[in-house]
Amino acid sequence: MNEINSKKNVLGQLAIVLHAHLPYVRKNEKNSLEEDWLFQAILECYIPLLQAIESSKKENPSNTKLTISLSPTLLSLLKNKQIQETFPNWIKTRNDLLSELPQKEKNASIFLMKNINDRYLYWQECSGNLIERFNILNKSGNLDILTCAATHGYLPILRENPETVKGQINTAIRNHENIFGNKPYGIWLPECAYYENLDEILYDSGIRYAILDGHGILNATPRPRYGVYAPICSKKGIAFFGRDSESTLPVWSAKDGFPGDKVYREFHKDLGWELPSSKLQNKGISTKRPLGLKFHKITNENVPLGEKEFYLENEAINKAAEHADAYLVARSKQLEKLTLSSSFNPLLVAPFDAELFGHWWYEGPFFIKNILKNSSKYSIKLTNLKEFLIQKPNLQICEPSPSSWGQGGYHNYWINDSNAWIVPEITKAGSTFVDLCSKNFNNDLSKRLFNQAARELLLSESSDWSFILRAGTTTELAKERIERHLFRFWKLVEMIKNYSKINLKFLEDIEEEDKVFPDINIDDWRR
Repeated sequence: MNEINSKKNVLGQLAIVLHAHLPYVRKNEKNSLEEDWLFQAILECYIPLLQAIESSKKENPSNTKLTISLSPTLLSLLKNKQIQETFPNWIKTRNDLLSELPQKEKNASIFLMKNINDRYLYWQECSGNLIERFNILNKSGNLDILTCAATHGYLPILRENPETVKGQINTAIRNHENIFGNKPYGIWLPECAYYENLDEILYDSGIRYAILDGHGILNATPRPRYGVYAPICSKKGIAFFGRDSESTLPVWSAKDGFPGDKVYREFHKDLGWELPSSKLQNKGISTKRPLGLKFHKITNENVPLGEKEFYLENEAINKAAEHADAYLVARSKQLEKLTLSSSFNPLLVAPFDAELFGHWWYEGPFFIKNILKNSSKYSIKLTNLKEFLIQKPNLQICEPSPSSWGQGGYHNYWINDSNAWIVPEITKAGSTFVDLCSKNFNNDLSKRLFNQAARELLLSESSDWSFILRAGTTTELAKERIERHLFRFWKLVEMIKNYSKINLKFLEDIEEEDKVFPDINIDDWRR
């Protein structure tokens, strides 16, 4: 089929939405696990995604359209100069480990070392400023960059103190504006979680559109006439886009979807688990853990990790191209069926965690590149959410349903036996801080104490730690993070209430380590 030449050839539109987020994992400790999270995401996800979008833009600028949310904590990490200065040594450590492998393994990992160094060259060429590369694509209209809540706080469990919800959202908006030079109109609600009347807070903060899981739209009142295939508008004036499960399942599911193909790279077999502890310690790595050094393929899901075959990059790249075509064929058929049964121009919204592409699914950026390159061949117009709304579609007025995209579809994943203890802790802290903010302070030291207390409160509210506790992975780390930020918060509250107990060294230390949101404004927490 030829390129799209006119509007009548378009079967419908597809909006791929990526959510790029990491919790604030900065720590005054070299070679930490948290540092690995960031650097692996930079190397495996953010850089190759930028390369894929930039490459497609050169070939097909009008149909290279994506929506991406860049969370405020991720932006803070990407901007941090000390983190940027640490990245080269992190790269060197991995290159050293690969170069010291036995010859057979070294040959099998040549592709990996090449990709590491090619992507590090990209990093050097932009002086580590990935944010500017995203912003260039935002200004050209190829990307629509959304914000998120400041620390990815799960908003439904913060609702008892509405000011804490406003603090999460307004801090995020201010952070976004200071980095990109313009206020965001769209937001990725953490975990796509919505509760009644949240749209009022969003509207008052300047937000105009957001994404929900499909049942947040399908269970809206009244029931939307076009289901998830068109956004709805709440009475407060917020447009809500719904996730289309048919467009996401082939990519989400490792078992039934593309990422589980036997030729793709095996995520779970990592050199960091296999090298002797003494060798890791010689490189400054204190414990065994994934290092992002993987050069085996899935082979077969029933094959033990020790028997996986070596990865063949060309084979996997070709398969990613095949899967991209299969995905576009399926979307074209889906859109054709929708247009035959109704008279509207349907929109398919496919939201994903950005880190799926490259980190979890190593070939994901190649898949995205082929989607961007070939979508018009299948009469599919790629769009982003901002561009869609600029067309001024006639939206049905509906009240969305409380929902999330977590397991079970509502709030169970964040309120259960493993993590429910967090809710009263952050609720009490939030209530105390709102009360404190109603009082006046009149000197610079007080302002520093209040500002840092607000940061610690925000950091304690991060949904990532609740998620980890429920998932049962690095639970000790998650628990330590929550307790660390709450301890710092209450220590600062004590100092605010009693100036004779001010510990300047303590304040300076945590200001240095939790150096996030320099533009924080405690007015956001005032009643």
